[in-house]
Formats: sequence, C-alpha cells, structure tokens
Amino acid sequence: MNDIDTSNIFNQLGLTQTADTKKANDELGQAEFLELMTSQLKFQDPLKPMENGDFLAQMAQFGTVSGINDLNANFNSMAASFQSNQALQASTLVGRKVLVPAEAGFLQDGADMKGAIDLAQPASKVLVTVKNTTGQIVHRQEFGLQQSGLFDFEWNGLNESGVRMPAGEYRIEAEVHRGTDISAGSVLSVVDVESVTLGTAGQDLTLTVTGLGDLDMSQVRKIL
Repeated sequence: MNDIDTSNIFNQLGLTQTADTKKANDELGQAEFLELMTSQLKFQDPLKPMENGDFLAQMAQFGTVSGINDLNANFNSMAASFQSNQALQASTLVGRKVLVPAEAGFLQDGADMKGAIDLAQPASKVLVTVKNTTGQIVHRQEFGLQQSGLFDFEWNGLNESGVRMPAGEYRIEAEVHRGTDISAGSVLSVVDVESVTLGTAGQDLTLTVTGLGDLDMSQVRKIL
C-alpha cells in the first residue's frame, strides 16, 4: 500500500483540522471528515487498498463543497449590505421630487407644475400642451430649436386667460417638429415621493408617488 502524506494534501486543498464548534448536529465539518477518512484508511481491505487517486478525489470533493459554502456566506453578506444601502437610499427619498416618465402632471396649490421632454434627436420646434381631465386645453407653450436629450419646462398654473387653474391632475402632450416631420414627444413629469418600499436583495426600491401610484426606482430619471 502506498504511503499517503495527509498533512501535505490538506495544505494543498486549503483544509485544516480545526473543528467548527458552531455547526449544526447534522453538519459534516472538517474534523469529522478527516476522522471518517482516517477510519476508512484504517479499516480498508489490505488486499484492495484505496488508490491515492480515490483518496484525493474525495478530498477535492470536500474542498469544493466547503468553497461553495463559503461563497454562499459571502453572497449572503453582500445581500445584507445591499439591503442596508437600500434602506439608507429610501430614507433620503421620502418627501423629495423625482422626474419619471408620465404624461400626467400634478398642479399643487401655489406651485408650478414641472416636467421635461426627452428628445432622441434635435428638434426645430417643440409644442407643449396642458389639458385638464376633460381634455380641454388650458395652456400651450412653444419652444424653439432644441438639442437631443432632456429639456425642462414648467407651467405656472395659469390658463390662456391668466386665471389660476385648480390644483389637481393635468395631461401633458408634446408635439415635436423636425422640419416637415411632426411626432409625439416623450413626456416626463416631476412628482412627489410619498413613501418607499424596500425590495428584497437584487430588486429595486418601489416608490409611491403622487397620482401615479407605485413605480420602480429604475424608472426615475432624476432626483430633484
């Protein structure tokens, strides 16, 4: 039978003989594994001794399982850290304003209604129209030449006659002109964050915003 230098094998596989005193009763630790391996060598059939390759294969298998357990522990630690970061982020969002894709804007008492238009390409002209819930036009504003990207707009709450409109929901439409070509623009609205729900690890925060209900944090284009 070939002699086996077990201490050298343990070192190569990164294993030690230190017992884990916190493991569960049904968990096989390194000390128990080594004890089983020693017993297996001690009571093996002398006429059919264990091959060195078999012994090394068992050691390697145990080392792989041990490595996977360590990896899982690291992932759990990362998940806990991610959850803590989410909680910190959530605490700073409540009461803030965010810019999100929405054609519904919300006029508050004594405040302006704000939003933005997202242009994939430059435009020769952009016409922004605000309508009430019945579809009546209450405000229209024309913007000249615009570059691609976001450009901000705001409405002071006055209709075409200069009368202050009541607080509430209004619809925003954008008409984008590029020469003779006219298309609808992508509208974003500035809304208030009322509450935040923490997602599980790997999931977005869920924001509850004024008038729009729940939105994923990934939908937020700006935090104002």
